[in-house]
Amino acid sequence: QVQLVESGGGLVQAGGSLRLSCAASGRTSFSTYDMGWFRQAPGKEREFVAVIRWTGGSTAYADSVKGRFTILRDNAKNTSYLQMNNLKPEDTAVYYCAATRRILPRNSWEYNYWGQGTQVTVSS
Repeated sequence: QVQLVESGGGLVQAGGSLRLSCAASGRTSFSTYDMGWFRQAPGKEREFVAVIRWTGGSTAYADSVKGRFTILRDNAKNTSYLQMNNLKPEDTAVYYCAATRRILPRNSWEYNYWGQGTQVTVSS
């Protein structure tokens, strides 16, 4: 079992930056899971944002955030991060982190554990 808790969301102006954190706890080693970030805007389906391999050596991004967002992890701290730069109003959503034993998946159904989400609001 893995428990995930996101933090770092908030209100930011367009062009600004935020860094989201996802702290993991539980009996299973964090470093054995690939970690993903998803987001869900009001009235829309949950969508893939980014994922990082358990080693930290490989990553994948949605086209909409490529070049602006960076996914990171620190296995010593059991924490995954999503650095978000040059934020746009369309990035407004609840952001969720998730854990999986699969390799760099982009579908939400491929993830086993989820956090409760953190709200990101980007004003124009």
